[in-house]
Order: sequence, then C-alpha cells, then structure tokens
Amino acid sequence: MKRQDVLDLLYNRYILPTKKARELHIGVELEMPIINLAKEAVDFSIVHDLTKRFMIRFDFSEAVLDEKGDIYSVVNVINGDILSYDCSYNNLELSFGKERNLNVLYDRFTEYYSFIQEVLQESNYMTSGIGINPYREFNQHIPIPTGRYRMLFNHLSSYDRYRIPMYFHPHTDYGMFSSASQVQLDVQYEHLVSTIKAFSLLEPLKAVLFSNSILLGEDEDLLCSRDMLWENSSQGINPHNVGMFEKIPESSEELLEYIASSSIYCTERNGKYINFEPINIVEYFKQDIIVGEYNDGMKKHVVEFEPLIEDLAYLRTFKFEDLTFRGTIEFRSVCCQPMSDAFSVAAFHVGLIHKTKEIIEILVKDHVIYNHGYTAHELRKLFNRRAYPAFVEPESLRGLLLEILELAYDGLKERHLGEEIFLKPLFERAETLSNPSRHLLAELEADTDIEDVIREYAAL
Repeated sequence: MKRQDVLDLLYNRYILPTKKARELHIGVELEMPIINLAKEAVDFSIVHDLTKRFMIRFDFSEAVLDEKGDIYSVVNVINGDILSYDCSYNNLELSFGKERNLNVLYDRFTEYYSFIQEVLQESNYMTSGIGINPYREFNQHIPIPTGRYRMLFNHLSSYDRYRIPMYFHPHTDYGMFSSASQVQLDVQYEHLVSTIKAFSLLEPLKAVLFSNSILLGEDEDLLCSRDMLWENSSQGINPHNVGMFEKIPESSEELLEYIASSSIYCTERNGKYINFEPINIVEYFKQDIIVGEYNDGMKKHVVEFEPLIEDLAYLRTFKFEDLTFRGTIEFRSVCCQPMSDAFSVAAFHVGLIHKTKEIIEILVKDHVIYNHGYTAHELRKLFNRRAYPAFVEPESLRGLLLEILELAYDGLKERHLGEEIFLKPLFERAETLSNPSRHLLAELEADTDIEDVIREYAAL
C-alpha cells in the first residue's frame, strides 16, 4: 500500500470524525486498586462475587467472560456504564456512558462506589484512590485469562529482546498495579489543534496538581511514576506512541503526519491476539508478511500473516492528549485520585476545553515555568519530581496554578450546571502547592500507618 493511501486511511479514521457537528459529551473512566487489608494476595473469588452482586444490584446485563468463565466486564445497556477489570483482577475500572453533565455521572459513581466498598469490606478488602497499589508486593500479578491481556503482557515482557539505546524498567506487570483517571471529550475540527496544543502546554501544571503514583520503596522522589512506567516499557519503543508530543503539532496536517509516525504492535487473526515487534504503521502496510506470536495460555506460537486494512483498528497509541476514532480527545496523563476528589480531573478538563485560546496566550507568554529553555515535555518530567526546578519561585507557581484554575472555574460556571464544585480540591492543592503524592509522603514521614492513608484516600 502506498504511503498516501495509508495517510488517507488515517485521515478518515482520526481526523474526519472531528468534522461531524455534535454537542460536547463527557466520558469518564476511573481505575482503582483492589486492596486486601490483611496484606495478602487478593483472592479473585471475592472479586468475582463482587461482580455478580454488582450486576444484580444495578441491572448490568451484558457480561463478557474470560476463558475460565469468570466475568471481567459487564455493561448497563441503558446508560452505557461499564464495570470491568483492567489487565488483572487487582484493578477495578468504572467507565461511564457519555453524558453532558458531570453531576449526573457523579451521582452514579457514588452509588456504584458505595456498594463496591460495602461488599469488599465484608472480606476486609477495599478500593482506594491511590495511583499505585500500595500493597502490590502481596498480589498475584496474573493477567486476566484472555487472548488480549496475554498479548499485552507478552508485548510488555518482550523488552529484553530489543537492543536499542533505551532504559527499560523491569515492571512488565505495571498494568496490574497502576490506576488512572481518564477523560474523553468531543472535539470539533476547528478546535482540534488548539486543544492538543493548550493541554500539552498544561501538562507540567497537571503534574503539580494531580501526581499520585509513587512506587513506595523504590524512587519515592518520583511523584508520578505512571509516566515512566509507560514511556520506559515496550509501549515506549516508539516515543510517538506514548506520553507527550516532543514537538506539538501546529496544524491538522502535522498531526496527521505524527499519527502516521506511530507504530502498530498487535492485531487479531482467527480469534487469536498476535503481538509482534512494533513497526511504523506506514511501513506495516508495505510488508507482504509479518511474523508475530500468540499465547494460547500454555505456550507461545510463532505465526505469519499478511497485513489487512482492518488492522488499522489495532493501532493503539497512549498519548497524554490522544485523538481517538470517535472524534474525541482522550486525556490520559492523570493518576487515579483520592475518591473524594475523583471528579476533579473531569471538571478540570471540561472547564478548560473551550478556553484553549486563553490557555495558549497565558502559557506562551509565561515566565514562571516556560521560557527558561525547557519544552513542555521536559517540564513535565521536572515537575514529576518532589523538588521543583531551581528557577521556579513557589509564590509565582501558586499564582499561575490559580490563574489556570480560575479559567477552568469560569468555563464550568458558563455551563450553568453547578459543576464548578468539583474544582474545590484543586484550588486547595494550588494554595498549598501540594498533591496526593506529596500528602502521602508527608503522612508516612510523620509515621502515619499506610493503612490510614489508604482509608483516607478511599473516603468519599
């Protein structure tokens, strides 16, 4: 297939949907670790019992089973909400059907979450709003027994095959103990590039506000290890598949070229998920034969196959500002938050989605964090650390954070739905220059027991 043909396919899949007129809808996904307070491995039978009881309580009728007959995803066909498990049965996810009003989603969330906690507490378990499972060392890090999750684990475990100048961390199971808070928002074509640019420029400030994924016992100065776990894994072999835009696209043409520079690493044939060495998507469609492998649960099998146009559906990138085939941007850079603050992430993004011009004007002229020689990507890495860069003046940083949050507040206020209430914890964090990771470390340094922090972050 010629390069232009691939570009046309990518345009139709990713850019064209943004040209469809539609109202702003919100998609919210909340992952959270399941924690056995006895400091023993999570018993998956307790998780499966929770799923069945949840189905009955909330009339979730469409179930997806793993190869052992256990439910790992269940859907409410009326509102589109999903309870599922991400990568393993140690990580629970609530995904909400698209809505226009955050309050509607929040009401459903609190009802679901309260029930989940009530059931888990019968077994001395709970979920909590901590981005890295603090009891991960006790758990079985076993992928959900499906072809898709085995494929993903195989892909992540293959890092030692690659002889490239890149640091790979050893946590190939990070998907089984890390939890995120993700938001999808509809984006219109005329605002596509400015939205990606504005939110890319915001990423260092988001690290200041939202960091909540410390690998306790390892590098505890890294407040948001989530970035490192993705970027220094097999997912990051092509850096254009993960994280930030090193060079932020300035036009839809540049964005399309960026998408065309990303890599594909998996597909499906005859019901079997196949992973293979990541290859640029344009180059992929030039190949006659691709060599990959699949895992049947017992062993790996080498397989050869021809690329098909349908494989484009398996081009999976994990950018912080990720354009999807639905005509939405998925914002993927935020860790799971304390449960009382769970909707602050969605509120932040919804409040700013129509303020991109103002964001760009503020940050392009800024001298608090920008215009010191660092790119947004480099600043994100600096602000993921416990110590601020030497050039940062704390009072000025506080002022910049509050200026952005006031802009988000105005954006929500203009919607006349009362959603601005969800920003309250972010104003408090900005005033104190704190975030969940900093608070957790301060508590542990004050000899607070980790279980007390778990319970604090679990409370609504």
